[in-house]
Amino acid sequence: MRDRTLSLPAEDLSLLTDLYELTMAACYVGEGIDQRPASFELFTRDLPPHFGYLIAMGLAQVLAYLEQLHFTPDQIAALQASGLFSQAPDRFWSLLAAARFTGDVWAVPEGTALFANEPFLRIEAPLWQAQLVETYLLNTINYQTLVATRSARIRDVVGPTATLLEFGTRRAFGPQASLFAARAALAAGLDGTSNVLAAFKLGEQPQGTMAHALVMAIAALEGNEDEAFAAFHRYFPQATLLIDTYDTIAAAQRLAAQIEAGNPNLRGVRLDSGDLAGLSRQVRALLPTVRIVASGDLDEWEIARLLAAGACIDGYGIGTRLVTGHPVNGVYKLVEIDGIPVMKESSQKITYPGRKQIFRCLDPLHDRLGLATEMPWANEVPLLQPVMHQGQCLPDFARQFPDTIAAIRARTAIAVASLPTEIRHLDQPTAPPVTISVSLDALTQQTRLRNP
Repeated sequence: MRDRTLSLPAEDLSLLTDLYELTMAACYVGEGIDQRPASFELFTRDLPPHFGYLIAMGLAQVLAYLEQLHFTPDQIAALQASGLFSQAPDRFWSLLAAARFTGDVWAVPEGTALFANEPFLRIEAPLWQAQLVETYLLNTINYQTLVATRSARIRDVVGPTATLLEFGTRRAFGPQASLFAARAALAAGLDGTSNVLAAFKLGEQPQGTMAHALVMAIAALEGNEDEAFAAFHRYFPQATLLIDTYDTIAAAQRLAAQIEAGNPNLRGVRLDSGDLAGLSRQVRALLPTVRIVASGDLDEWEIARLLAAGACIDGYGIGTRLVTGHPVNGVYKLVEIDGIPVMKESSQKITYPGRKQIFRCLDPLHDRLGLATEMPWANEVPLLQPVMHQGQCLPDFARQFPDTIAAIRARTAIAVASLPTEIRHLDQPTAPPVTISVSLDALTQQTRLRNP
């Protein structure tokens, strides 16, 4: 199992889990309860600071993982050789050898706006299977939802026409995370990614500009910055030029002279440092027909500040602050076992029991968290939909809610546009009311009395 590259082929995902998922599964087998039907729900108790909503993302990768879940002989041998499972029952190993996910999944479509305590998805499966998949589901949903939500907020700030590019690969939390970040960003409203592998896997065209290194290298060897610009345009005509390596305004003045002389290649320039608002206004005056792209530690707050300062910017490259930041702290909790509702009562970590549904009213926006067996009221729409049955994805869901980047991007735009302004504020947003149904409240009280 040793691999210095720590690469992540799909067949290794079964072991991409916390140890206690496997030790608990072994315990369930030993106690003879591994096949009991269980329901787990994935949700977040609180939103990240200054977030009024979340955009659900990552379901496509979750479903692919569940469809492919299995253990190879080498993986089982590695677990046995670890010595950690020396007391595990023999049937645990035969269970892993034949492992396939056979459960059902209910989920909200990707691009849906959610609030605290509302399930992104529910797993209904034999106890050991539902337990085993926790780590991968949280890893995938939490991170993609974070990037998707920040992308949606940035798109909301700049409006529909500005170009937004994802430049976060070098700052994402690892190679796999960079692919997830690029997907989530594109699906939630960005126009392109510089990550070539992610773009090709998603059927998109990678996008980018140039780095200071090229300007410095060619300028040092051939005499000046203009030679670097000319060299790059020889091989990539009309590519965006990075003009702040030395003197931004001087570079813009020389490029303006080239345009007057008939240079047809100059279509865009990028600013990566300094007073972006002030520089962009000066560059616009010199190059009125050229698109200006800005980059350099941008996020929704900084972009809003630039717009308020009168910046003349047509597009933004967003990296570090898009793919990092305060996490989405999603949790995955058991809500029912063998038909018995259960709940956690720990201080500040209370959960609601039973299988649930989110009922949404759009006018005015209001959510009601109820039991899965309840029916929606006349003005409500249930958000959780059946997406997988007995380990197989449901074609009806795929037809109604396709997971193409374009479809999810459109769904995200509609979801954000439907939110009241106070929920979309960048600072101190007001969360919408989420009420608890009478039936769910009654079940909570009953379960609390029954808890040991």
